[in-house]
Amino acid sequence: MKKNISLLLTIILFLNINMLSCKSTDNKLETNGDQKNTTLNSDIQDSGIYKAEVFTEGLYVPWSIVFTSPERMLVTERNGRIRIINNGTLEANPLKSFDDVSSRGEEGLMGLTLDPNYENNKFIYVSYAYDSGDELEVKVIRYKDNGDELADEKILMNNIPAERYHAGCRLRFGPDGKLYITTGDAGERELAQDVKNLYGKILRVNSDGSIPEDNPYPGNPVWSYGHRNPQGIDWYPGTDILYSTEHGPSGFDGPGGGDEVNVIVKGGNYGWPVVSHKESEEGMISPLLIFTPAVAPASGMFYDSDVIPEFKNNFFFGCLRGNTIYRIIPEESDPSRMKSFEKINGIDFTKIGRIRDVAQGPDGAIYFSSSNKDGRGDVRNGDDKIYRIVKN
Repeated sequence: MKKNISLLLTIILFLNINMLSCKSTDNKLETNGDQKNTTLNSDIQDSGIYKAEVFTEGLYVPWSIVFTSPERMLVTERNGRIRIINNGTLEANPLKSFDDVSSRGEEGLMGLTLDPNYENNKFIYVSYAYDSGDELEVKVIRYKDNGDELADEKILMNNIPAERYHAGCRLRFGPDGKLYITTGDAGERELAQDVKNLYGKILRVNSDGSIPEDNPYPGNPVWSYGHRNPQGIDWYPGTDILYSTEHGPSGFDGPGGGDEVNVIVKGGNYGWPVVSHKESEEGMISPLLIFTPAVAPASGMFYDSDVIPEFKNNFFFGCLRGNTIYRIIPEESDPSRMKSFEKINGIDFTKIGRIRDVAQGPDGAIYFSSSNKDGRGDVRNGDDKIYRIVKN
């Protein structure tokens, strides 16, 4: 009985401390990743007014989603195929299959993004892990999308470090027209602090792979460093404020948890592996938000449509271990600061499973992918799937 009372008091004390931490004035919050609908402002609760519809099914670990038109979606499958979905129907033949892709662990065919001038040049960019003979590495390649095939291959980078775990590799164009690339520490965590290599970094290159003259380190693609494994990046609409999601340590390389949402600045040092969780050190940038236990954030997207007006300018990311989608509401007067955060209400994500990419469709709906065939999830009938979030 005494043990039960002691346990109850411990739980109550933890909850009270957690509630106080969510009211922290420094905007660097840590939350229990298993909580239900944590938010700082009760007036943004929208319980029960959203639903997730199955858009298409029969995919294998869909990693990245892009729309090339209102009707046509492209999806990367981690085992090496780019799939075409037309009006919700998955075409039988892939747009392209990569025979040299390595997908033994978390690595594989990963990032996919469109050129800012896609309507005119039809360029798409992909990233995938491959065995170079000595070790695993990641390529970033540009292609011309001809509708039923890819042509004009141009390798932009082929020496990004990888391993079966912590391989990155999200691709996204910024408002400056530059291509940003996330890289994992590939198991060499100490190298994340060395700007002379590509381990544990966010990179910035021109659309042809050359290095911009205004990068923080001359002749170097590194934009920020001290990362463990960032897999989601996007910019607050109309600004150069860059958000990133990042996987924290897994026990073997530090205390479990410590997943992060960061605001990325030019040349910034984000601490890994010197600091993690709530630790801080002078000259290193602390996270905007920390999740312990881990939720495994695997994506990141700002919503800029008027179709769901209460979501406008909010940041969304899917969680693999967390089996949910989180929504961050930035401060309007200073979007680099967070007003509040919560899980999307009214959807039972536990019936869907592990969630990876999140993307805004041309119709203003939010699309997201399940990732249950990755060896860590419970496979549902028809998995993996793409879902569409709309209002009830």
